[in-house]
Amino acid sequence: MTDEPLLQTPLHPGTPPRDCALCPRLVAYRAEQTARHPGWWNAPVPPLGSADAWMAIVGLAPGLKGANRTGKPFHGDEAGRMLFGTLAELGLATETPEGWDVPGLFTTNAVACAPPGNLPETAEKHACRPYLAEQLAALPSLKVVVALGETAHQAAIKAIGGKLPKYRFAHGAVHKLPSGVLLVDSYHCSRLNLNTGVLTPEMFKAALAQLLALRP
Repeated sequence: MTDEPLLQTPLHPGTPPRDCALCPRLVAYRAEQTARHPGWWNAPVPPLGSADAWMAIVGLAPGLKGANRTGKPFHGDEAGRMLFGTLAELGLATETPEGWDVPGLFTTNAVACAPPGNLPETAEKHACRPYLAEQLAALPSLKVVVALGETAHQAAIKAIGGKLPKYRFAHGAVHKLPSGVLLVDSYHCSRLNLNTGVLTPEMFKAALAQLLALRP
């Protein structure tokens, strides 16, 4: 399976420019990684998926050695393998020599650039939210959003148009937002969460299994 960048043409609405300068700390970190790894993507990672997607998965931010390297959300690291592998177990994805085939899927992140220590700051989350809002608004067939972690949960609610106090993050929870879009919460399938037992493969599969009843 290839990890080479495979990007959409034309770009999906809400795709950050490659030279986005909204967050100085992230710009500096991108420059640092470009110097260390000139062959990596090292830029805001664009969303990936079809405009007629019924399901969107929102993560925290690109992994340094994953999406920041490949230029594709959830590609190139353990979190992506866990995500797509679980979708395959549920019959929602198929592995091919070219990569994962997941009909109706749109993938993106709350923050488009890899942050130091995988921890975006509050101002960086706010700066990136308009991109996420535009991305999701351009999906006319969107029925459900899977939020991987509380940051993605908050970003998705604000991007779609809901109020946080009404929708509290909880693993496996399903929320109906004012637009009618359903939000499914899960702990992020990061290596850290799996290694510490915050999330188990069984827990993750149970949360995503709810998609089976929601798909068109």
